[in-house]
Amino acid sequence: MKSFPAHLIVIPCIMAVLGWAQAPTPTQARTPTQAPGRQGGAGRGGPNPNLWSGSKHLLVVADVTTGYHHDAINHQMAVIERLGRESKAYMTMLRTDSQLLTKDTIMGHGSRYNGRTVNAKSLDFFDAVFLMPSGAGNLTDKQKADLLSFIRDDGKGILVGHAATVGYYEWPEFHDLIGGVMNGEFAEEATVIVEDPKFPGADAFGLAPFKFFEQHPILKEPYSREKEHVILRLDPSKLSPQSRARRPDGDFPIAWARQYGKGRMYDIGWGEFEETWDDPRFQQMILGAIRWALGTVEADVSPQPFPGAEMAKQHSK
Repeated sequence: MKSFPAHLIVIPCIMAVLGWAQAPTPTQARTPTQAPGRQGGAGRGGPNPNLWSGSKHLLVVADVTTGYHHDAINHQMAVIERLGRESKAYMTMLRTDSQLLTKDTIMGHGSRYNGRTVNAKSLDFFDAVFLMPSGAGNLTDKQKADLLSFIRDDGKGILVGHAATVGYYEWPEFHDLIGGVMNGEFAEEATVIVEDPKFPGADAFGLAPFKFFEQHPILKEPYSREKEHVILRLDPSKLSPQSRARRPDGDFPIAWARQYGKGRMYDIGWGEFEETWDDPRFQQMILGAIRWALGTVEADVSPQPFPGAEMAKQHSK
């Protein structure tokens, strides 16, 4: 049998021992770095009471299970989520159902989770809701009461997007909250007036009138200048005669806000097209509105009379 020098045997053994001592254990190799704002944390799959600690919480709900599905709505949700993370202004939870629009503890169903909590966050976890409804919806009376109380009594915020003024059309209190019902719409490159440049994000397009192609809403009651604070509106004198005729008083609001009890409401009538959500100016405007709805910035949203009322009277003669 051939023998080997002792040093050729000892050295590899020492190296192997050292390598074994330095190699991470399987548990160490899989342990992720704790994310900023996450404290303590529970085991994988367990509830974390400190989720997004130190950040504002935004719930985005595309409740379209009973109505029209706009093609841009998926992209809209992605943009809103990205704006929050990049700006560090808020963290977002995205849903395409209305389950979380409640103040009740959400329980599981089925043989595995029946009667058990499932780590679902209710309205109390959030600072604002960005709601995109379509159709009559399937909210229970309790959910409707909880959502209104979330804003009116708890002092939280709500933002609603394109077509919200025809969503939940069997719920009058919702349209009173958001300030109007859609009485039609038209796609046109219209001239837009920044009526309130001091509102957060309203100066994203500049202070001078600008042109923008979108699908513009035409509002009817309960829209009223006595309750709503208009931020952007169309210039009726620059509209096509066919479009101008659809609102005799010439008041075509595009973005408006209001105080609702202790809380805040913001409505943006645009958002039909993905190109709108990709426009950096529009994104800056929406980010400002979200910050306001979350309560991180202030704005005077006192109702103001229609500046073009006298011009509208002359146009109707």
